[in-house]
Amino acid sequence: MEATPGRERLIEQFKADGLNVMFGNPGTVEQGFLDAVDAAEDFTYILALQETVAAGIADGYARATGGAALLQLHSGVGLGNGIGMLYQSLRGHTPLVVVAGDAGVRYDAMDAQMASDLVAMAKPVTKYATRVTDRHSVLRTVRRAVKIALTPPRGPVFVALPMDVLDELNSEPVLPATVPLTDVAPSPASVGRAAELLASAQRPVVLVGDGVALSGAQNELAAVVELLGADVYEVDSSEVNIAASHPLRRGQTGHMFGPHSKELVGDADGVLIVGTYVFPEVFPELENPFRAGAKVVHIDLNAYEIAKNHPVDLGLAADPKQALRALAGVLDRLLSPQQRAAASARFDARTRERAREAQAATDDGSPMAVFLKTLAERTGGDLIVFDEALTTSPLVTRYLPAERPGDYHLTRGGSLGVGFPGAVGAKLARPDRLVVGFAGDGGSMYTYQALWTAARHGIDAKFVVCNNRKYRLLDDNIAEYWRERDIPEHGFPGSFDLSHPEIDFAGLARSLGAGGMRVEKPDEAVSAVGRMLSHPGPFLVDIQI
Repeated sequence: MEATPGRERLIEQFKADGLNVMFGNPGTVEQGFLDAVDAAEDFTYILALQETVAAGIADGYARATGGAALLQLHSGVGLGNGIGMLYQSLRGHTPLVVVAGDAGVRYDAMDAQMASDLVAMAKPVTKYATRVTDRHSVLRTVRRAVKIALTPPRGPVFVALPMDVLDELNSEPVLPATVPLTDVAPSPASVGRAAELLASAQRPVVLVGDGVALSGAQNELAAVVELLGADVYEVDSSEVNIAASHPLRRGQTGHMFGPHSKELVGDADGVLIVGTYVFPEVFPELENPFRAGAKVVHIDLNAYEIAKNHPVDLGLAADPKQALRALAGVLDRLLSPQQRAAASARFDARTRERAREAQAATDDGSPMAVFLKTLAERTGGDLIVFDEALTTSPLVTRYLPAERPGDYHLTRGGSLGVGFPGAVGAKLARPDRLVVGFAGDGGSMYTYQALWTAARHGIDAKFVVCNNRKYRLLDDNIAEYWRERDIPEHGFPGSFDLSHPEIDFAGLARSLGAGGMRVEKPDEAVSAVGRMLSHPGPFLVDIQI
């Protein structure tokens, strides 16, 4: 095979793995590689102004395509900038293939400018981190990284690419990575035992996470919960695992305080956990949240997550779709007429309850409510939502409920700045769909540069700032802190306030090449929807709350 420079062969390897788009921010130690990128055919470089933004766009792109995304960072300084966003991808199991350059293996002993241990930096926020040191193993290493990124539990991987190694001639074969199939079904005996543990529950609860969405098991999940008549709570959930309108869906458990989750499951006598661990909170419950005698079954393709924090009666390391399909079949044969009647009664009761809640719900007439209601009416709900609205999320999902897989992506991992770059990535992946990113004023300022990238590359994403002029979630959390410790309520810390100086988000958007409008009154919200939808390019609406 004819040898070519490693930097050129590397691009061919990326293309062989379907990675034809690379997100990044350039630097000197990557200049030779990026020069080759510029000359490559059928390969696109999406420029971001800062590595956090590039990582967020790549994450959104991967989530919207369901495949891997390619991210280039600049040496140690750029990797450092991207660490927080890579943590989001790690917690959310996003398959990112991350590469960063360094000056070269020949300079390892010199402690040169910008020199750093890139692998050590990347390890805490990736599944796999390595450095190529020999020209004969560049493509081999990349294929391994791609395989690891896409093998459940998915996640980001990192490869450091020294400039001198990429400059050398390379004759490695260009072959696509082999990703193992993991649609593993549990044994009939295991499924039978799971069904027996759950069938007699009178107060069943099902806890689900994004392992359901990754497996495409939404229909199988619905079949099981309907057979059991079980309340469903989404736990580590940032995708559509069950339709928001399903009568048995009870919402999210929350990601902050363990006692809240314990209250939701404390009375359950049968618990099925699928595609998540229990419970992913900042301050989790240290004691077993399940009542004594409750039967607990845990299904996950990631065996590490099964019974990680609390004991279960049965753990099944299996693909959720395969396991739930088999479980539904056994339950359908096993349930007695009395058990079926009880499950049906629970289903009917929840259906009536949801109907009462919908009838009792009223519009508060706020600009945000009017905007969301108008957007839902104008689009018929046919849009993709990238939701980092945090304290405004309940209002967003009330008017724009997450019904279909791929139509809703929620922030995950805990750091701010996901919403706007995520929307850019999702729109690039789904150019045929309307994509709207929601973020608070605090979160949007982390990564507002994403609007520039959208304008530069003609990515027609839309953005909404839920502007309450504060880090509102911190207000809510410290109020809980005060209650737990019997501390009298008092003024919130000044560091939570963002009211002065005031940020002109619409003006900022215009300065970055996007359209922008500020909304202060309900009637302005109606016209804002029209302007946003008709604008030929990225557009931001700043809604005062």
